[in-house]
Amino acid sequence: MFETSESPQPRQPGSPSAEHLATDLSAVVGRLLRRLRSSSAESLLTPSQRSVLARLEDGGPATTAALARAELVRPQSMRLTLGALESQGFVTRAPDPQDGRKSVVSVTEEGSTTLAAVRAAKRSWLAEAIASELDGAERRTLAEAAELIGRLVDR
Repeated sequence: MFETSESPQPRQPGSPSAEHLATDLSAVVGRLLRRLRSSSAESLLTPSQRSVLARLEDGGPATTAALARAELVRPQSMRLTLGALESQGFVTRAPDPQDGRKSVVSVTEEGSTTLAAVRAAKRSWLAEAIASELDGAERRTLAEAAELIGRLVDR
């Protein structure tokens, strides 16, 4: 039997290579993220808006420049994101207590409520999928995998 470039690599007995696992894991995590995003499609938040709201909620008020650095975007892009969030009432601006020429952005109660709803929709979809698709042994395996993935991320 021979392989073509179209057929997947056969799995050899024993440990899979790090490269093979990296490819498989990247693909499945990407699909999971897309599915989680679609589970809260009714949300008024884009992925970048959700990320900024989460960062502000977890880290507290921040300047536009600090948010842009943390999110790895240009300040102009961050201003657009913050403008959209502000127009929806999800964030508010106030003078920076350290430097009155700057402003700090913080999450409003409505922003926190919206973020919590988006997170809940994602968790609900995932919990329902786990409950309906996986048996006890598979759930234990998934728990172990989640722990290992967490270790890789925290590295």
